[in-house]
Amino acid sequence: MSSVTRIVGIDPGLRRTGWGVIDTVGNSLRFVASGSVTSDGDDDLARRLVAIHDGLDAVLHEYRPDEAAVEQTFVNKDAGATLKLGQARGIALLVPARRGLPVAEYAPNAVKKAIVGAGHAEKQQIRLMVTVLMPKATFNSDDAADALAIAVTHAHHRNSPGARLARQIG
Repeated sequence: MSSVTRIVGIDPGLRRTGWGVIDTVGNSLRFVASGSVTSDGDDDLARRLVAIHDGLDAVLHEYRPDEAAVEQTFVNKDAGATLKLGQARGIALLVPARRGLPVAEYAPNAVKKAIVGAGHAEKQQIRLMVTVLMPKATFNSDDAADALAIAVTHAHHRNSPGARLARQIG
């Protein structure tokens, strides 16, 4: 009998960082919880990063995942916004790593392709497919739906030959 692996998916953002927790047993997925951590846009950057850190740390403390998956940053035309997003992403990588969890990273197009079948899917398509894959899933934002999609992507890729080899080497 297969054991349960709990996965947290994290969609980093400075305003809102989405998170989604699923359980996987073999090929079966079960929704556990989702939500978002927010920061106050009036605070300075350091305080906003602390808010993201503390919020994610509370989520990991409550749900105790075995593995984490984080979306990689995409580069956009605004270098300042990309840099700030990268700092939020650093927090998203740091929190599970400090708890000793293995952390996988997935490009946005890889997540879209894994969930919808196309690398350039719209947010609405992601939301729809997440509910198809996990009918009991609830989420309060696109960020939470994206985080669930990241967790599902990791559930599908975590036992690939490349992922197993990376865990053996690491």
